[in-house]
Amino acid sequence: MTLQEPGIADPLTPVSRLTEAISARLVGHARLVERLAIGVLAGGHLLIEGPPGLAKTRAVKALAAGLDTSFARIQCTPDLMPSDMTGTQVFRPGDGRFDFVPGPIFHGLVLVDEINRAPPKVQSALLEAMAERQVTAGGVTRPLPDPFMVVATQNSIEHEGTFPLPEAQLDRFLLHVALALPDAGAERAILDLVEAEGREPAAAAGPRLGAAAIHAAQRAADRIHLAPPLKDFIVRLVVATRETAGTPLDGLIEHAVSPRGTLALAAAARARAALRGRDHALPEDVEDLAADALAHRLVPSWRAASDGVTARDIVARALAHVRPW
Repeated sequence: MTLQEPGIADPLTPVSRLTEAISARLVGHARLVERLAIGVLAGGHLLIEGPPGLAKTRAVKALAAGLDTSFARIQCTPDLMPSDMTGTQVFRPGDGRFDFVPGPIFHGLVLVDEINRAPPKVQSALLEAMAERQVTAGGVTRPLPDPFMVVATQNSIEHEGTFPLPEAQLDRFLLHVALALPDAGAERAILDLVEAEGREPAAAAGPRLGAAAIHAAQRAADRIHLAPPLKDFIVRLVVATRETAGTPLDGLIEHAVSPRGTLALAAAARARAALRGRDHALPEDVEDLAADALAHRLVPSWRAASDGVTARDIVARALAHVRPW
């Protein structure tokens, strides 16, 4: 089995070049870069969470620089209105009619910065865009570009003036990537990179990945083989969050992972295998992505919260309990 169509160059090569270009502009974020590429290949949305100053916005802008698609940034604030994102009807006095002016959501790649600062009405409007890839405004439903990808960020240490994302919206994110502060070595490398950028002009951008190339890469990722035992492993891992009696997860889960978690983990595992040049996924792909694909889809119980057990801790216990073979 090969990753490319007969007579056509490997469609995943441009994605590999894209990850290299993004990595050159970031330090200590190899995992984040890989997750962004997985999002492109799987056609899913990403939520990036971490303290301020960890280059979350920079990473998304680097991704946008490598994609030949329109890009927009939405800075969320408590007074943001749904029409600020979706667009609004504007009256044209000369014609005596209303015209719809599209908002920033009508772009191929949308950065939703500090998404948890957006009020519930805005989050609801964003949910339709993420789930259905369409926007309903003024009684008219309009399709969004294809491909369409939302990358949202939120700061993990700020809670005042924020609106926690509802479970239904969290479930629409393919992956939830949690970032940590860098170590001393990475911190020094960041300092050197920023100083070098200040002294030297930015390098010219290379070829950008267009819609046709993205679709070809996505088709190649879809052809990655998931062996039946590996599918069973994914299913058993998800079902373990529901059938917890007599297991290490007993009493720790209020709401279990939905079937969308199974689909997300399978798609992400295929994309990760594709990025590594394999035509088949391995248990290591599932194990590496399980926390990012499943943790935001389950709700820990009060007992777990009181004991300091997080959703990611629960996924780790599930991985220790459910083995691949």
